[in-house]
Amino acid sequence: MLKWLNDTIMSYGAGETTAQIASVIVLVLIIFCSALVSYFIAKNIVLRVLRAVISKSKMKWGDILFAHRVFEQLTLVVPALVVYVMAPFFRDGQEWLQRGASCLIVIGVVNTANQLLNSFDDIYQKRETAQTRPLKGYFQVLKILAYMVGLIIIISVLMNRSPLLLLGGIGAASAVLLLVFQNTILGFVSSIQLTENDMVRLGDWIEKPGQADGQIIEISLHTVKVKNWDNTVTTLPTYSMVNEPFKNWRYMQESGGRRLKRAVNIDITSVRFCDDEMLQRYRQIPYVRDYIEWKASAPPPHDESDIADLPGVLRADSLTNLGIFRAYLQAYLKNHPDLRQDMAIMVRQLAPTENGVPIELYAFTGTTVWDKYESIQADIFDHVFAIVSAFDLRIKQNPGGNDLKALVQSKPEQ
Repeated sequence: MLKWLNDTIMSYGAGETTAQIASVIVLVLIIFCSALVSYFIAKNIVLRVLRAVISKSKMKWGDILFAHRVFEQLTLVVPALVVYVMAPFFRDGQEWLQRGASCLIVIGVVNTANQLLNSFDDIYQKRETAQTRPLKGYFQVLKILAYMVGLIIIISVLMNRSPLLLLGGIGAASAVLLLVFQNTILGFVSSIQLTENDMVRLGDWIEKPGQADGQIIEISLHTVKVKNWDNTVTTLPTYSMVNEPFKNWRYMQESGGRRLKRAVNIDITSVRFCDDEMLQRYRQIPYVRDYIEWKASAPPPHDESDIADLPGVLRADSLTNLGIFRAYLQAYLKNHPDLRQDMAIMVRQLAPTENGVPIELYAFTGTTVWDKYESIQADIFDHVFAIVSAFDLRIKQNPGGNDLKALVQSKPEQ
């Protein structure tokens, strides 16, 4: 075609050099206009028809493909194909023109594949299994592979060599590649372990002391994003979720009960045996009467002759106000409407310390919602703090300003 244009221009009286330059310019304009027209047809006619067909169908994934501009990326390949097909019209520049068009085709295909993988990721995220089996990391690996394959093909086309030769060279440089893609390989392996072992899911509440405390909002190849409760976002390396310990609260949420474990310190000097007057008062407190009567009817731990001469408050079977208080707390928790009665409920007396005797309450609330859990826990201990004086016990705490003021005022003047 170039020769025909050259002869045609020379027939109008133009010189040979002028005809050659003019024929090249005309041919370039023809190829450029052909590529432009093909791109216009593909984008404004074919693409619109395809959009109309998909919008009328019931396939929701079609809208996602258009949202990620998959077909728009594909239309960029069309003008490159036109240039590749028309390149033989240039006798001298055919090879380099086809190489350039081939590179553009590869770039267009890789970009299309990239957007297609993004679309597949969005489609998968709408499935229920996406919460338990996130595939974002796998899609990122496929993207990296697509870019690597595209780069190898482009280099092989420009060098006019087989891609297999380049792959052989890459094999020799595998140590360098392992060093360059170290984090990618670690992230890929870690993401597989996270998924297969069901260690974390999207929406899980995890806690890594000093690093993150909140819900997982994204699991990708390299990072795990956690939205903390103060609305900040912490980005953790994926491999750190496998190599370092963390706490996952998901199983607590799935169980339907959140553990309540807190102790109140009782002043040891307020613990005493109960006399008849104290027992009479304690019988008026709910849940206590049955416990006192049960203890009174229980057989004595020693022979009656051994304790017959001891005062009542010194007998081995005498009740203490702390023991009755523990029994009250046990019954109180057993009858609390907001606690799970099918889970562990106990009142423990821990080893005494310089801060008194810790009485620990151990139970599970009937909700895992954070604010409701805190409200239930606060109500329970508000009640404990208020009722403890009814058993002639005192809470052990460090002296405050009012205590020191009362001490000074009670000191006799000299």
